[in-house]
Amino acid sequence: MKKKFKMQDLDCANCAAKMEEAIKRIDGVNDASVSFMNQKLTIDAAEDRFDAIMDEVVKVCAKVEPDTKIILANA
Repeated sequence: MKKKFKMQDLDCANCAAKMEEAIKRIDGVNDASVSFMNQKLTIDAAEDRFDAIMDEVVKVCAKVEPDTKIILANA
């Protein structure tokens, strides 16, 4: 399952790269992309565990940049 999210208050390109690397290491994630320029997160992950994976994604991103919020695109 592939979904796109808006990243709010993502202030650092290096932080975006760190988030992307960490997200890709989460079990069940097939691919992930964090775009600092577009303030977007695209994630491809196992559909049956998507909610649990997104909980992990939020935790990982908060460790790197605590003020960043992840918002479902088109929500």
